[in-house]
Amino acid sequence: MFGFGGRTLAAAEKLHWIPNMQRREFAFISSLTHLKPEDCELSFIASSGAAVDQTDSELEDELSDVEDGPWQTRRGLYLSVSIMSIPCLCSMAPRGLAPFTRLNNSSMALVAVGNASRSEFIKHLKRYSSTNNQFSFSFVETQCVCAVRLRPRSHCGWTDETSEENEESDAKNTPIISTEGTYPWNIDGELLEVPGEVLIRVHPQILTLFGADVEEAEEKPTKCSCI
Repeated sequence: MFGFGGRTLAAAEKLHWIPNMQRREFAFISSLTHLKPEDCELSFIASSGAAVDQTDSELEDELSDVEDGPWQTRRGLYLSVSIMSIPCLCSMAPRGLAPFTRLNNSSMALVAVGNASRSEFIKHLKRYSSTNNQFSFSFVETQCVCAVRLRPRSHCGWTDETSEENEESDAKNTPIISTEGTYPWNIDGELLEVPGEVLIRVHPQILTLFGADVEEAEEKPTKCSCI
């Protein structure tokens, strides 16, 4: 997770002396209070999501050369960018952060949350704990992908004239430009400081999985008390 998710985790890591739950809620509120978008270039290679029916050779052809693949590129302001290969179920998101992902289709879910007001962003977050579609907002884009490349603005080659289309005079549209030379990523709950471009791609068929019937433990939905 890049943007809000990464900066929330980075804020929580600085408060290690506070109990875990309180630390997370304080970091969450702090990040919402200082909510600002990230100015970046987001590129991805779309996937059909049907790789479960593909042969080994077809998978190799689709994923063999990511650099020369049919990249689609977006440039602009983003509050959050998430890339997930599993639903990421939890008590605060019973349907998961990415409900439609599967382990057996060699694809990932890309969820890009564009710039929006704080109130609209909170509405989007609240949807995760309900049965409503959390992606049915005009500023939220979802894609099924096999590769994602993200470049912060300071590491991109476009000019100020290009980015002026997204600039407004009010503070909420002023993007974050890192003064420390790194950008925080939330990788499965672990903080990773990255200085520039990140490339994420699917590596299919690395592990052979065996499964049996699993008993699902009932867990009552939990709502974050801070929103």
